[in-house]
Amino acid sequence: MMSLRPLTYRLGLLLGLGTGDIAAAATDRWEIAPAEILRVPPVIILPGQAERITRTEFTTLPLLIKSLAGDPAEPIGATMGYRLPDVDIVDGVLYSRGLSLHLRSRRHKLSFPLMQEIPSGAFYETWVGNRWFGNWLLDDCLSYRLAEAAGHPLTTMPPRAGHVPRYEELLSLSPGHVTNLHLDEVFLFDDHANNSHRMARAQDMRNRLIPHPTGALRPGVFLLRGKSGDLRTLENEAAVAERLERDFGFRVMFPEDHSVDELMAACCDAHIVAGVEGSQLNHGIAAMPPGGTLLTIQPPDRATTAMKLLTDRWQQRFAMVVGHGHAESFAVDFDEIAATIDLIHKGEPKNSS
Repeated sequence: MMSLRPLTYRLGLLLGLGTGDIAAAATDRWEIAPAEILRVPPVIILPGQAERITRTEFTTLPLLIKSLAGDPAEPIGATMGYRLPDVDIVDGVLYSRGLSLHLRSRRHKLSFPLMQEIPSGAFYETWVGNRWFGNWLLDDCLSYRLAEAAGHPLTTMPPRAGHVPRYEELLSLSPGHVTNLHLDEVFLFDDHANNSHRMARAQDMRNRLIPHPTGALRPGVFLLRGKSGDLRTLENEAAVAERLERDFGFRVMFPEDHSVDELMAACCDAHIVAGVEGSQLNHGIAAMPPGGTLLTIQPPDRATTAMKLLTDRWQQRFAMVVGHGHAESFAVDFDEIAATIDLIHKGEPKNSS
């Protein structure tokens, strides 16, 4: 059959309909894990660094500054499951009962494809996970376990290249790849809260990736960003890497030149994983043990603590050094990196707020 839902949804928008949350289309909902109160640790940052920030990414400057202090008792939301009836998946968009959810970027403005039909499936993917590798690895791969428990895991993304196939093998991920599909029922999840249930799944993920850690901490690993991904060019990246290797005993790696197994072996016992803030650091978060520290180097006009949500989930610490210049071309003072490493080793996180 052919789906007309992309058209009827657009007509509904013209009439002021179809703007609610997709959860409103659910006929059943259940709590997978309850809300709770948890301690959120502060960011490790030198005094005066926050004052350099001129622009932020993913949040406002006041909220970023607030996040530096952590929270001794932060409310953490619940993890929820939803069952939606009579669902069409068209070009990466899920339609049900007059509402929609974008799972990936559409490839066509409007399409009316012929649809395959299956009884049910469970979607674990998110738009951000389909856009950024790091979110796929550290967010969507955790939600896969929920989809696996609810039914057959599905994704609208075609099989990926690069490091993804090996991660899927190590994590026992075998989703169905679908395009245009009608389902009698679909299971979705609100799995954004860093509650204890998600933290436990994070450690399960690390155990799957690192079956036999040595337990002997190495000083650190520096993961080069280079020119990959969204532009953040640290002009003295090579010099920073050389100093960290020479003065602190770090291992320097460019993730694109190494296999998943090599990256996991290098980072699984690292006391610190460092590099320019970006998706290449997610390999380190996945492998680094609880209590380790992610040290991010950031330009002043693209500052973010978004990755702190990930280190909190993996029970690691988050540190940042703010450089000088702009995202397209910035530099960092190595003495400030060394002083931040000193803070990390002292085990007494400090913040500038």
